[in-house]
Amino acid sequence: MEAVEGVDEKDYVLLKDLRVELKDTAKEANGHFSFCFWLYLRSNGLSLPCTIFHQEHPDRKLRIPFLLLNERNKMVLFPVHFLHEEAGVTATSTNSMGGPCASTESDFPTNTWVHVGCEASQNVLVLHINGEVAGEKSLASLNNDLPSDGMEKLLLPCIIGEDQGCQAFVHCAEVLPFSLATKNFYAKDPPLQLSIDNSSLSDIEVDSDGAWSIVGGKGRRNFSLDVILENAFGRPVHREIEVVASLLYADNYERVEDTYDAEAPLITSYNGLEYASSDIPIKFINGRASFKLKIAQLSSRCDNRLFCIKFEIPELGRFPFLEEISQPIRCISRNRNPRARRKSPSGVHLVNGSLSPEHNDGPSDLLHNIVCEAKQSPSSKRVKLGQDKPFSGFNDAFTSKQRDQECNSHALTTNEVNNISQANSGGRPVNSGGLDVASDSENSEATKSDPMSMSRDINPISDLIVFKYCLGGPSERALLLKEISMSLREAEVAKFADQVSLFSGCAHHRHQILIAKRLVEDGTNLWNSIAQNNHQVLWENLVSGVKLHFTKMVSCSTRSLTHQDLQLLKKISGCQDLVSQENFEKMWSWLYPVALTLSRDWANGLWSSMTPKWIDGFITKEEAESSLQGPGGFQEPGTFVLRFPTTRSWPHPDAGNLVVTYVGPDYTIRHRLLTMDFIYSSKSRIVKSLQEMLLQEPELSRLGRYIYT
Repeated sequence: MEAVEGVDEKDYVLLKDLRVELKDTAKEANGHFSFCFWLYLRSNGLSLPCTIFHQEHPDRKLRIPFLLLNERNKMVLFPVHFLHEEAGVTATSTNSMGGPCASTESDFPTNTWVHVGCEASQNVLVLHINGEVAGEKSLASLNNDLPSDGMEKLLLPCIIGEDQGCQAFVHCAEVLPFSLATKNFYAKDPPLQLSIDNSSLSDIEVDSDGAWSIVGGKGRRNFSLDVILENAFGRPVHREIEVVASLLYADNYERVEDTYDAEAPLITSYNGLEYASSDIPIKFINGRASFKLKIAQLSSRCDNRLFCIKFEIPELGRFPFLEEISQPIRCISRNRNPRARRKSPSGVHLVNGSLSPEHNDGPSDLLHNIVCEAKQSPSSKRVKLGQDKPFSGFNDAFTSKQRDQECNSHALTTNEVNNISQANSGGRPVNSGGLDVASDSENSEATKSDPMSMSRDINPISDLIVFKYCLGGPSERALLLKEISMSLREAEVAKFADQVSLFSGCAHHRHQILIAKRLVEDGTNLWNSIAQNNHQVLWENLVSGVKLHFTKMVSCSTRSLTHQDLQLLKKISGCQDLVSQENFEKMWSWLYPVALTLSRDWANGLWSSMTPKWIDGFITKEEAESSLQGPGGFQEPGTFVLRFPTTRSWPHPDAGNLVVTYVGPDYTIRHRLLTMDFIYSSKSRIVKSLQEMLLQEPELSRLGRYIYT
């Protein structure tokens, strides 16, 4: 039997501690065997080329690569080298890296778990990556070197993990008979990985340099986030274990010292009392642990150094994949003015929100207004799409099982603040130099200060209704907007949108409120024209009316909804062959904002373009990710596709917005939300097309394609 030394099959061990002896089974199979394992390769300290496993004969001075990451970051599998028991010479004709080998076409990803399968026989080498064949090589030219009496007089080598050039971890290493398919073991006992759910961030601002800005010290404020424990396929792990948070310096990862009055630097609340976070670990529930934290220390008291939060699971051991480090944190005092982030002397990248190295006149200073990821503001629940999460190809940042994330962003543009404030306070001037929207108490005082403003107000909606909308969930908001749209004029609906934007501190709701009246009216008319007073209609009867209305809205005669598009709409509606009005409204709430987006000049060209095809119809997040994966792994970094998020329906602030799904520099799939209203509503500027701006992004290089199956 084969022996895998240095590791139990379910342990996590260093690569250098792994030793595999090929014994009876390989001989019985005439030298045929399969070796599979999960590999976590750290990018830190990685030097290419790097041997992952080498072959070694204990009684001979022979050290030959078995699995190697070459200088082009491609994984390479080499033939097994046998020795004659009597002669002590190599039984194959190749003993260098220049011989036949199986190699991947795509780069090998780092800092994430990857399943590797190596199949070796006298005739062929097969290299599997994540259950798929990534490289194959025939060894027919080597067969003549093997003895005619088979494997009886041959010595098999040991396969030993390398200890130089890389730091890597191995999980669930197994040697299998060649008859057992390696892909069948791909799903067996996947390893675990800890990560921060960036869509859960609350009460955290993001500075222009990407650092989190959090109010700490004596006037510290709560902020919250979730960490998730998932397996390599992105599925939550249901284990009753605990995760601990600690505050570190971001530059050297040393622990931040206690405050001058001996308070712990990172604090959590439990039963109304404050404790050091290290004393109160949080238990995972369905793979998720929710933290509500405060920072007692200030960056200004620590030489203006940045902090970070480290999450770890002591019970499972100290491994890099079971630890997660937050973004750098700038901890400020409450009375400190927020750092101006509205305008930047240089451009801001469309996708990642980072500063451009050079300043361009024109729209570049506006781009930060169309990138939601660039700023996460106080009380923000707005989804930050496509975080740098390992195995994001298996994750679903838009899964319907997650609670609906809403936006309470305070990051309004100066013009938006002025417009909203003037509409709600009788033209009361606003300090355009500041970025913070007035608090609720300040708004109340402003209203009281001008009693005539209420008498001039054309909006009959009370503050109670406004607050009900701000605090309600998606269903409550949709019902409320339906009632309002049927009873109010367009100007009154616009006034209500301004009030919601002001009281919620978020302008992202405004667009969805403004389109409510037309959305409800068009949807009602379309349903009535098709249903003819029937409670249900056949799907095929509904389709023709929907396609016709969509084509009119988009104003594109060269392209209509395809069969695949309609199948996705059917899935969104939740119907089968018969469609109820409730099913139709679910579909309409998703389709109408999309059609409205595609009717705009900047998006209409994307939809009507067929060569290249910028938008491959309506596809899901999983389909977009699948289109960016080739036989050997992900496509080249920078490859991207455009899609509409299928779980963002009216009146969600993100409904109708485009998402860029692309392969990042580290070969993980990322998602970024584009909100283009601000830049394309600026009449005074001549802007480039969205196609041009996307291709100018440093992380985007070429358009991918989704192939329907």
